[in-house]
Amino acid sequence: QVQLVESGGELVQAGGSLRLSCAASGRYFRINAMGWYRQAPGKQRELVADITSRGSTNYGDSVKGRFTISRDNAKNEVYLQMNSLKPEDTAVYYCNAEFIDPVFRRLDAWGQGTLVTVSS
Repeated sequence: QVQLVESGGELVQAGGSLRLSCAASGRYFRINAMGWYRQAPGKQRELVADITSRGSTNYGDSVKGRFTISRDNAKNEVYLQMNSLKPEDTAVYYCNAEFIDPVFRRLDAWGQGTLVTVSS
C-alpha cells in the first residue's frame, strides 16, 4: 500500500501564495498519476490538478492560470504551487495517487488532507 503525507496548508491572505507538498511511501510496483483534490465545507470533493508519471497535467477550471502542479518521481513527491489565492480556494486539500501494488492491482491512495484558509 501507499501512504501519502501532505504538508503546507495554512492561513493566507487573498492574493497570496502557498506551496503544498505530498510525499508517498510504502510498498508498490509503480505510482502512476498523482493529484490534488479539495473539499470545501458543504461541497463535494473536486479535482484541483493531476499529473501523470510523464508530466502531463490537467487542471480544474477554477484554478487554471493560478495553480501549478509538479512532481519529483525520484522522491515520489508531488507539489501544488498556488498563486493569486482567493477566499473561494479555502478547503481541505487532499493528495491522491494511483498506483500498482506488488501483486499488480491498480489502486488509489489518499492523504489525510491539509487545510488551506484564504482570508479576504
